[in-house]
Amino acid sequence: MTEPVLLTLAFLLDLAIGDPQWLPHPVRIMGGGISRLEAFLRGHLKTSAQEKWGGIFLVVLIVIPTFLISFAMQEAILRGMDSGGIWMIIGSICIVYLISTTIAVRELITSVRVVISSVKSKSVSSARDNLSMIVGRDTHELSEEEILKAAMETLAENLSDGIIAPLFYFTIGGLPLALSYKAINTLDSMVGYKNERHLYFGWAAARLDDIANYLPARITGMLIIVATALVVRSPSAIYRSVSIMLRDGRKHLSPNSGIPEAAMAGALDVRFGGPSTYGGSIVNKPYIGEDLQHTYHMYVAASDRAITIAQIVSLLGIAIAVGTLCGNAAL
Repeated sequence: MTEPVLLTLAFLLDLAIGDPQWLPHPVRIMGGGISRLEAFLRGHLKTSAQEKWGGIFLVVLIVIPTFLISFAMQEAILRGMDSGGIWMIIGSICIVYLISTTIAVRELITSVRVVISSVKSKSVSSARDNLSMIVGRDTHELSEEEILKAAMETLAENLSDGIIAPLFYFTIGGLPLALSYKAINTLDSMVGYKNERHLYFGWAAARLDDIANYLPARITGMLIIVATALVVRSPSAIYRSVSIMLRDGRKHLSPNSGIPEAAMAGALDVRFGGPSTYGGSIVNKPYIGEDLQHTYHMYVAASDRAITIAQIVSLLGIAIAVGTLCGNAAL
């Protein structure tokens, strides 16, 4: 099978089954490796400089082997597929599944939709619990409007991390590069925090993640604008999405997360950011978007539009990736 066909089947497989717990998943394997290596390395680190070098060593120990192992697996599977017969079928299933593990369309949209549905049904406690599974902030005191805003924020941010970035790296480097990106992203999500424990140890993971997401985040922002034109169909919404992305995209503490968040905030005419609590400590995040006095029902409508925009962005992303691969194959 060709790369465009394999990627299309992987995208459809992700939509069909997501990431079931009963199947082995590369990200869970990476996470286990990161946890064990962090515990081992920390036993030998005494100073902040040693922690920084230990974090660099951790990144090298995770990312390079991920690329090499996935490259070797891909080559072995492709050679098996060349034999034809049953090996062609088994190899196709294996490689399609591995590609699908780099994409998280179903998991992202389903997890956000569950939060929104809980708010709609007035199950605020359940909404807070469900939200806590997908955000890092404390959720136990959030209001319904704050829950919906947080859900929309994480949806916009993870459109880049979970969907567009993996498609981007698969398009330019195949399965090995897509899985290497997932390794970088997993490292950042586990150790790339600016807290006391990870300030130095997570420095390398955070910086590498910033570099890896630079282009995908900006592609995601542009796709949100295109999706806004298709979903909202309002010149003012398109203008807001563009202008807020250009104005507020750089305000975020992350050099990348603010771009899709600002584009989404403008498209939905809502404001993200502001004071949030992490581990009991208040963090004053920069505001993104206009300060409008929205009602509860307006937030619900905005969150529903955010889901639709995310779905359109995902479809645009896979269409561009497949089209690019087809174009490369034709050259």
